Amino acid sequence: MIEDNIRILRQAARITSGSPDEDEKIWCVIAGNVDLIDDMAYKAIASKNIVKILFREHVVLNEGRFDKKFDFIMLYGNSRKIDELERISKTKGGAFVKITHYYLNEEPNLMVVVAPDDTIRESVSVIEKSRIPFAILKESQTTGFIDVDISADVNVPRFVKSALKPFYRVNEVVLSTLLISVEKDEDVGRVQSIATSNKIFVIDFKDIMTED
Repeated sequence: MIEDNIRILRQAARITSGSPDEDEKIWCVIAGNVDLIDDMAYKAIASKNIVKILFREHVVLNEGRFDKKFDFIMLYGNSRKIDELERISKTKGGAFVKITHYYLNEEPNLMVVVAPDDTIRESVSVIEKSRIPFAILKESQTTGFIDVDISADVNVPRFVKSALKPFYRVNEVVLSTLLISVEKDEDVGRVQSIATSNKIFVIDFKDIMTED
């Protein structure tokens, strides 16, 4: 009887917290510099289909004279392996958001957004001012550097770019990865439009649902 009660309490705790069962398959999105995402992709491939790569994006955002470069990847697979990748990612400064079936069952219109933190905050403000009902369910930020380089459109000799690189790389660019839910179906397109116009990458969860 005591053991049954303990088991029931543990199951209730998992449901309440959104924590996955050990053998559940879940999703995650990881953002960071190219070296980190290369490492995550390698570990997913080496897992022998325990974790699968759904897609990967290499992003170059041009802002004035500089290019901000980062990668993000979406994985699907065994929750224990995803938890292991989360620990590695956070140790190396990546932004990591995990999505369990709890959120799929309890929240409407799940979306993941990835972009530099200042851009994310500006877009969230626009969404809120547009009176679109939505909620931020999870948020993660990078603590490691992403690549910043002088834009190829800037006519500067290569040796000058190399000499300047240590100076402009000391300013860290923070990436944010958010899991959000949009209350009304008809507002999903509006959120996508706001994000796209601000160079934010949006993953609409209904487009990437993976069946076992």
